[in-house]
Amino acid sequence: MAAEADVLGELRRLRTRIPQLRGALTASVDGLVLAQDTTDIEAEGVCALTAAALGVALRLSEATHQGGFRELLIRGEQGYVATYTAGSTAVLTLLAEPRVNVGRLHLEGRRSSVLIGELVDAASGRSAGTGDTEDAAP
Repeated sequence: MAAEADVLGELRRLRTRIPQLRGALTASVDGLVLAQDTTDIEAEGVCALTAAALGVALRLSEATHQGGFRELLIRGEQGYVATYTAGSTAVLTLLAEPRVNVGRLHLEGRRSSVLIGELVDAASGRSAGTGDTEDAAP
């Protein structure tokens, strides 16, 4: 991906803005790693699981008439996993400590997902739309 360095730069800036982040990844909607800033996780597996979760979230959003998928938040005993649409073909996944300010996580995650979506869509020759992943869903 031609924009990989720019996406990686944004992931690093995001981790600087939210010190409680343990990792940040960008994946294609089919689960391929596009860029990662993580240390203690296996990125390929997390991206594949993100794609699976995205598929379920898309179906759930559709079945409940909530419109196009935008984001998914999972709270576990050891922290949070947040996934945001990033353009038409990618998602941003953030791994955060349990003490993270969730409002700040969403604010920064949403901002970064828009920028990353624009970078990924431009690199793939697609126009950055509203961020819906419905057409590109697994």
